[in-house]
Amino acid sequence: MRYRNLGRTGIKVSPYALGAMMFGAIGNPDHDESVRIIHRALDAGINFVDTADAYSRGESEEIVGKALKGRRDDVVLATKARLPMGDGPNQQGASRSWLTRALEGSLRRLGTDYVDLYQVHRPDTDTDVEETLSALTDLQRAGKIRAFGTSSLPASEIVRAHWVAERRGLARPRTEQPVYSILNRGIEREVLPVAQEYGMGTLVWSPLAGGMLTGRYRKGETATTHRSQYGFRHLADDRRLDAVEQLIPLADEAGLSLTHLAMAFAVSHPGVTSALIGPRTMEQLEDLLAGEDAVIDDAVLDRIDKIVPPGTDVGTLDMAYQPPAILDAALRRRPEGERSAA
Repeated sequence: MRYRNLGRTGIKVSPYALGAMMFGAIGNPDHDESVRIIHRALDAGINFVDTADAYSRGESEEIVGKALKGRRDDVVLATKARLPMGDGPNQQGASRSWLTRALEGSLRRLGTDYVDLYQVHRPDTDTDVEETLSALTDLQRAGKIRAFGTSSLPASEIVRAHWVAERRGLARPRTEQPVYSILNRGIEREVLPVAQEYGMGTLVWSPLAGGMLTGRYRKGETATTHRSQYGFRHLADDRRLDAVEQLIPLADEAGLSLTHLAMAFAVSHPGVTSALIGPRTMEQLEDLLAGEDAVIDDAVLDRIDKIVPPGTDVGTLDMAYQPPAILDAALRRRPEGERSAA
């Protein structure tokens, strides 16, 4: 496996990163099987493992910790914090108070005294970016994290974080983890160029578009998959399904499965460091590993561009971050008494 630079951290990582979201109650509750899946990925040359405290409320981290016993030094280990880990109002967010507590919990569950990459799972509009950067800088200087990064941060906020870090003498985010797939190419417009400009590594999630680029979701058919039971709206989005119907024959002509075409696309962009794979079963992992050498040429990429133009999204993943002003109509509307232009 050809390893890539994780931005300018000096850390070398595999183009496929093992995402651990499916290990635990929300995916595969069998700890022994999950450990075997992780070991198989490591044996295949994947050296980058990404998890989060919120995945099955810490269970994923516990499973990863079990799997890495005796192999910790060979793995680039990443985890995340920000999402709720309890019912209390301060058991979430990107404040110094919570990130410090959250990291201690993650280190305990992972069975290690440091993580290579600590990420803020989603933007936190309630916390000043200087507060977050200051806390992460101190955790880095204490040796508990080697580097830190962001996830789903808009390009403008990435720039602001670097601006604040420079002017306050703080460490800066070294990575960004955005959603990216053939169906969701919006980050090509600003996020990827900005990350490249700042020398950030980019770890993209959902390269299979929430399961839609596996070929198991077809127009006019009812899928019976693990994900389908959660009622995700993106799985029934006709615009996405129409694109999938055009991509399937393209994959066939390229001599690839749709899954392998999607993964090859994700890691072919020069701004992408690694793409997260999130297998729930050993069978799924083996299928993904079988396509790790797949390469798509410019002719195929040109045809993908015609189906989904560069820099555009076909619908939205249910799990994708939405800014407050998108979710709350009141933030987009003046009070009725102030709407007149007169």
